[in-house]
Amino acid sequence: MLPDQNSCLAAAQAFSPDERAAVYRAIETRRDVRDEFLPAPLPEELIARLLAAAHQAPSVGFMQPWNFVLVRRDEARDKIWHAFQRANEEAAQMFSGERQAKYRSLKLEGIRKAPLSICVTCDRTRGGAVVLGRTHNPQMDVYSTVCAVQNLWLAARAEGVGVGWVSIFHESEIKAILGIPEHIQIVAWLCLGFVDKLYREPELAAKGWRERLPLKDLVFEEGWGVASSTF
Repeated sequence: MLPDQNSCLAAAQAFSPDERAAVYRAIETRRDVRDEFLPAPLPEELIARLLAAAHQAPSVGFMQPWNFVLVRRDEARDKIWHAFQRANEEAAQMFSGERQAKYRSLKLEGIRKAPLSICVTCDRTRGGAVVLGRTHNPQMDVYSTVCAVQNLWLAARAEGVGVGWVSIFHESEIKAILGIPEHIQIVAWLCLGFVDKLYREPELAAKGWRERLPLKDLVFEEGWGVASSTF
């Protein structure tokens, strides 16, 4: 017997003004932390809350493709940092002149300074060969995992925890260090720790690397390139 529809639905009323303001504040003040981590460890119950927030993310076909590898020991973090350093030097060589100088000026020490790192992965085999909602867009499982990252990030902001997303590494090196199976895809390396300050605007904007694009230029109506009446 199918459950009664009414019993499956929860109330969908809007949040109170204060609750709504808190959600938007977390979104608007979220920042990528690179070098500002404090050394104090994160309490286990706080880590559990952040992971629970990530696990509440939407996922295609409810396949929940994510796993979270917690890394706290200095030995593993040192190996990861050396892998990052090799890739970071390769990345620097891709820029030239002033942009290379700006790139090298960025402080990217989160792997060593943050008390906790989380390797977020996507198991693309979870749910079987055919997954509802992924039949015509096979990338939906990866997109779902990114939603889990964003959930964790916003929850961390509300908790006063800084998060930095490291993407400069060769995936094969990280898999070898952590023993991650070949079929598993690494989506994010996150550095987490308490912080006592955050940039007022994204660091790359603050340092003149790139400005935030005007939203009105990015929103079209009824078709590509047609300006929206919303703005």
